[in-house]
Amino acid sequence: MAPDFYYTIEQPAVAEFKERGSRFLAYCYPVASIDICKIHIAALKKEHPKAVHYCIAYRIGMDGNTFRVSDDGEPAGSAGRPILGQIDNKQLTNVLVVVVRYFGGTLLGVPGLINAYKTATALALQLIPIVQKAVEIKYELNFNYHQMNEVMMIVKQYNCNVTKQVAQLFVQLKMGIPKHRLEEVLNKLGELREVSLKRVEK
Repeated sequence: MAPDFYYTIEQPAVAEFKERGSRFLAYCYPVASIDICKIHIAALKKEHPKAVHYCIAYRIGMDGNTFRVSDDGEPAGSAGRPILGQIDNKQLTNVLVVVVRYFGGTLLGVPGLINAYKTATALALQLIPIVQKAVEIKYELNFNYHQMNEVMMIVKQYNCNVTKQVAQLFVQLKMGIPKHRLEEVLNKLGELREVSLKRVEK
């Protein structure tokens, strides 16, 4: 059965690990999409133009299927996988980690690299609190403006997350309903007259 909750981070962090002259800077970010990952990666490449590698791992979404690892020129399996391993170790999702490497002149070998990327990532993830969040099911609501108070009381009571609101004579709300309270929320909203509900993907 799919979980009702997931674990993630809500703030970025950075940590440094040094090994035989090489510097490994691990940057962690909370992310909700691949596009946001790309923005962070591009910004780091600008910030560290003299670094030799920008190794990446991210995992996004509830099903665990949206992830990527990149060794960025390091030996295969020596960077991206160890970084992802630390994200998975803490059972996190919606997280991007980029480890920026400055070469120190000494080759570390594959075991040394695995240890360095793993350690840098672990250090950065230790700096930020891990938060538990409810898995949300997305819905769109349409109702008359005079029902706003009744609807918003239910929204607040069950910690629903409003993502979009268009209010004129009629109101359209897009929101995420915590999965573990879905039945209660739908029942409550169903008791209100002239409130139409439909499930949406985004």
